[in-house]
Amino acid sequence: MYFHTRKSTMSRVINFSSGPAQLPQEVLQQAAQEMMDWRGSGMSVMEMSHRGPEFTEILAHTQALMRELLKVPDTHTVLFLQGGAIAENAILPMNLIGRTGQADYVVSGVWSAKSAQEAGKYGQVHVAASSQADDFLRMPAQSEWQLSPQAAYVHFCSNETIGGVECHWTPDTGSVPLVADMSSNILSAPLDVSRYGVIYAGAQKNMGPSGVTLVIVRNDLMGHALPITPSAFDYHIQAAQDSMYNTPPTYAIYIMGLVLDHVKRQGGLAAMQAHNLRKADHLYDFLDHSQLFFNKVARADRSRMNVTFFLRNEALNDSFLQGAQAQGMVQLRGHRSAGGMRASIYNAMPLASVQTLVDYMHQFEKSHR
Repeated sequence: MYFHTRKSTMSRVINFSSGPAQLPQEVLQQAAQEMMDWRGSGMSVMEMSHRGPEFTEILAHTQALMRELLKVPDTHTVLFLQGGAIAENAILPMNLIGRTGQADYVVSGVWSAKSAQEAGKYGQVHVAASSQADDFLRMPAQSEWQLSPQAAYVHFCSNETIGGVECHWTPDTGSVPLVADMSSNILSAPLDVSRYGVIYAGAQKNMGPSGVTLVIVRNDLMGHALPITPSAFDYHIQAAQDSMYNTPPTYAIYIMGLVLDHVKRQGGLAAMQAHNLRKADHLYDFLDHSQLFFNKVARADRSRMNVTFFLRNEALNDSFLQGAQAQGMVQLRGHRSAGGMRASIYNAMPLASVQTLVDYMHQFEKSHR
């Protein structure tokens, strides 16, 4: 047997996974209720034709909610594609870099470094700023950005999940389109979409399950794809076909719609921002006063989504993780390239779960003085 089974009577764990991440419980419950028969259709969403009226309704509803919550202007198109942010590292330059042949990249961590490296296959990449010399523990300040007027776009990652670094401001790139990988903080706070040329994000942090990728692209930036661009990756073609040039990830789009409904019921993105600040502030406040645990990231650039932390005595790492798991908390080990611990506290993570973690950390510290 290749999988681990759990007794059905066991309660759900507190899941601090960086992604795929915890989903709102009511979303899972609704999906379970509709699994065999979506609203009297006699079909599961998994079985529907993507061209049929049932899924067409689901797609339209999800698109409308996304536009409403993010206040997407008519100047931009909402696409639901596949391949995640890793694929967008190639798809984006295929669509945009051909306008001038070069692009600027700001490197603030592992993911933006991968983005820059991949884009180099399709044009000239200029690293406009980097915090690598500081071990990616801060976001390069706007004053450090050395932008190229000839760039087709300027790319940055708004939240680095591995290092726990988040950009809490919107960069100013003048007339050059701003592009953001927002995979891990999309929907976590209000956003002025009009200031971006392209926003892309994998769904599996704040929007739903893995399998669907949100791409919001300014209309005038479409139609410039490199000749080598596969048709399914051409933003202009996908926009003309309403994200259905090929069969879209139908079930992932359906779950995304349920998540967006949930976010709207909670009060929208302003309510999400307040909720996320409470959680992050509570955890960082403990770290800042702890004698055993600490965070390395510059205070101004700390992520609200991925809180990284370390034990001053690293020999206690395994003991800490085992104790956490015994109390129902999982996925707290840091990324293998960063070490330490990481608590991913996306939208769906309740404040009570963060409180449970902080209480355990208090207890662990007292017992290891």
